[in-house]
Amino acid sequence: MAQLYFYYAAMNAGKSTSLLQSAHNYRERGLRPLLLAPGIDNRFGPGKIASRIGLEAAAIVFSPSDDLLAIARREHTVSKVDCVLVDEAQFLTPAQVDELCEVADREDIPVLAFGLRTDFRGELFPGSARLLAVADNLSEIKTICHCGRKATMVLRLAADGSPVSEGDQIEIGGNELYISVCRRHFKDRNPRG
Repeated sequence: MAQLYFYYAAMNAGKSTSLLQSAHNYRERGLRPLLLAPGIDNRFGPGKIASRIGLEAAAIVFSPSDDLLAIARREHTVSKVDCVLVDEAQFLTPAQVDELCEVADREDIPVLAFGLRTDFRGELFPGSARLLAVADNLSEIKTICHCGRKATMVLRLAADGSPVSEGDQIEIGGNELYISVCRRHFKDRNPRG
């Protein structure tokens, strides 16, 4: 029986790298992974999943209105899909997470979703909240704070490098905009010690 996996972490923990490694492992064995990426995050170009260490792969872009079960079924009719890999899973809608459950439960295709657990305010993303509620397997990918402790939180930075605590939940960016920190430095609003 296929399962839904949620691999979560703070920024820069290697989530996309892990996803791309999983895709490589499937392909190396002659199997087909279906890669999905949210259209909202096009930092590396539309339909591209990229890691900070230089790995990248093409993906099918989805929007909040897309039915991921329908996409998986359509792709499965073209060529057998052996696994569905979702990048930036925090941007899934709760309904899309339920559709991914159907991919695992009804289509018997494993689904591996990779994403952030919380935003810069320390609040769950709706997609992540639903994944934490329904995924068969939860796995934290660890990274470290500047102090050496495990980083579990993310600070958003203003142009001058100071942390901000207000604003829209979603603002696409990388190291220039976000930094991963431990809970203590998150509470202290201290991005660099």
